[in-house]
Amino acid sequence: MDLKGKTVGFAVTGSHCTYAEVFPEIERFVQAGVRVIPIFSNSVLAVATRFGEAGEWATRIEEVTGEAAIVTLPDAEPLGPSKLLDALIIAPCTGSTLSRLANAQNDSAVLMAAKATMRNDRPIIIGISTNDGLGLNAVNVARLLSTKNMFFVPFGQDDPFKKMNSLVAKMDLIMPTVEMALEKRQYQPMLIERYQYAH
Repeated sequence: MDLKGKTVGFAVTGSHCTYAEVFPEIERFVQAGVRVIPIFSNSVLAVATRFGEAGEWATRIEEVTGEAAIVTLPDAEPLGPSKLLDALIIAPCTGSTLSRLANAQNDSAVLMAAKATMRNDRPIIIGISTNDGLGLNAVNVARLLSTKNMFFVPFGQDDPFKKMNSLVAKMDLIMPTVEMALEKRQYQPMLIERYQYAH
């Protein structure tokens, strides 16, 4: 599917270690002629880590998209009635956001954008990044897998021996996952071997 002329929301949550993988994918959408609306959870703006200063990645994303980010619930709410987004990408999607989404909670710009997208019967594409995807969050993964208009970027265990419950999406598959999601289909294979075994 040709994505040129489409408008997607690109929601970024607090898995700071994956921002370097996600940023080139945002650039790919822009280069493909897609209008990308950034949407940030509070931790993207407020938390400094060894992966970057608070707000550093947010600024870079706003610059590459040429769009002001949506960062509050009131700013995200109009996405529903305006039907602006053809699709919403949440990548990285932390376990916290995943859990709240699966349980119909709405306490951030990201979750309000998701609610607006669901209202409009349009796809949500989840690029999971959580240390407990095979732990307490496994039930939420299962719930979203069986929910209408929820599609997952292919994911697998990133470190099964040191972090056996951790799941991370293969972020360079975001674009083809979106292309198929717009046709109401899940990109396959969805479960992949992300961890490369030493020989």
